[in-house]
Amino acid sequence: MCDDDIHAGLLYDPTVSRRTFGLAAVAVAGLGGAAHAQARVTEKDVNVTTADGVADAALFYPSGKGTWPAVLIWTDIAGLRPAFRDMGRRLAAQGYVVLVPNPFYRSIHGVVATPGFDFAKPEDRARVTGYRQAMTNDGVDKDAGSYVAFLDAQPQTNRKKKVGVQGYCMGGPLTFRTAAAVSSRIGAAATFHGGGLTTKNPDSPHLLIPKTRASFACCIAQNDDKAQPESKDILKAAFAEAGRPASVEVYPANHGWCVKGNAVYDEASAEKTWGVLTDLYKKNLA
Repeated sequence: MCDDDIHAGLLYDPTVSRRTFGLAAVAVAGLGGAAHAQARVTEKDVNVTTADGVADAALFYPSGKGTWPAVLIWTDIAGLRPAFRDMGRRLAAQGYVVLVPNPFYRSIHGVVATPGFDFAKPEDRARVTGYRQAMTNDGVDKDAGSYVAFLDAQPQTNRKKKVGVQGYCMGGPLTFRTAAAVSSRIGAAATFHGGGLTTKNPDSPHLLIPKTRASFACCIAQNDDKAQPESKDILKAAFAEAGRPASVEVYPANHGWCVKGNAVYDEASAEKTWGVLTDLYKKNLA
């Protein structure tokens, strides 16, 4: 878990909604490319059976006939919400079957970051921290297996291709755990302002790297790096020792910069990381 001050940018922005996304897509439809592709994405609300219950989730895939590689997205601590649905649509438009689960299904279904949500508020912080604490390492590993199995069961998924996994904030450690727990299927893993990737605990996420078979990209926030400057070097050393291809880079943006609606959202840096993600998946999931 990240420091509270680093999380301060996690604010609910009601302007980032399905309606806003739709209007924006219409406005640029004449430009072709991504706008046209996003109009051809199918979106479904689905339920995924896990060892601990039923997780509500959003599923996205290109409309029309064909099969595509699968990708699992782990959200930040504010959970599944419109901003992450937008990510799912955008990634599906690039040719992937994408699952974005509610990571807190054990505690609550639906949107966690309701209007007015602010991680800086003690009551909001305590609520979502409690949800996160209900997710044990063993539970996360089993969830990862269930989510990948669900993706593989979809007729749109090309099961001959490897699966990608990406995570934001608390989703960073969950991404590492997924790459280790389902190592035979995960070919690429990306973290964006991931919190707690390296710790002094025996269950530190970076210690799982030798159990993975994926290529990695770790995009680190400047204030995370300031708070834990040794972390990037620990990651680089762990990847090198395990022989895992990886990029580890500190960005000139603060924790939460990749997620639209966050107070610290930085479009330039977010688009750069999107390019990194696109290249990672093209090289390792094709």
